[in-house]
Amino acid sequence: MSEPPQRVVIVDDHPLFRKGLAQLLQTLPDFHLVGEAASGEEGLAMACELHPDLLLLDLNMRDIGGLQVLRGVRAAGIDTRVVMITVSDHGDDLVAALRGGADGYLLKDMEPEQMLASLASIAVGHVVVADKLTHLLAAALRAERRPETVGEAGLTEQEQRILERIAGGLSNKLIARELDIAEGTVKVHVKHILRKLGLRSRVEAAVWAVAQARSG
Repeated sequence: MSEPPQRVVIVDDHPLFRKGLAQLLQTLPDFHLVGEAASGEEGLAMACELHPDLLLLDLNMRDIGGLQVLRGVRAAGIDTRVVMITVSDHGDDLVAALRGGADGYLLKDMEPEQMLASLASIAVGHVVVADKLTHLLAAALRAERRPETVGEAGLTEQEQRILERIAGGLSNKLIARELDIAEGTVKVHVKHILRKLGLRSRVEAAVWAVAQARSG
């Protein structure tokens, strides 16, 4: 039995980009566009009403910005995956979005095929950051003093196994399935990992782990 299509809401105050993204999504049966909003305020209201699976959110809008919408969605406890789609390639914006609870950060100048592949990956539980931005996140983490190694961080073997899978882009649900443990147990381990590493998001943990693997 196939999975139902992902219900998507697009929030962007640029009509041309919004329509283009809508047309792009319509080329795949895995996505079903259920709403378009031309402002942050309208987008937040729409997300609260429709509870979409995916919320595609512009960062800079004329009324309220994407970060405010993101915080509003998270504060409302809506279980939706939020993807920032923006022209901003500034590290500060990227870090703020990920720490605010974004599940992805993509750039508007991506090739259409790459955009669709990234959205499909996010839809199944992975966290995706535009390739050319991962070095910005790594630099931001280096600027803030972190444990240099897994040993210094004091991670247990199970926490290391979970961190490896976070670095591979797996969601808590997929990690639980792979390690044959409860999803709630994975969430507890992730909290401990973030605390020990002094990080605030799983994406930061993934970047830290990949950097460790490269230097090891």
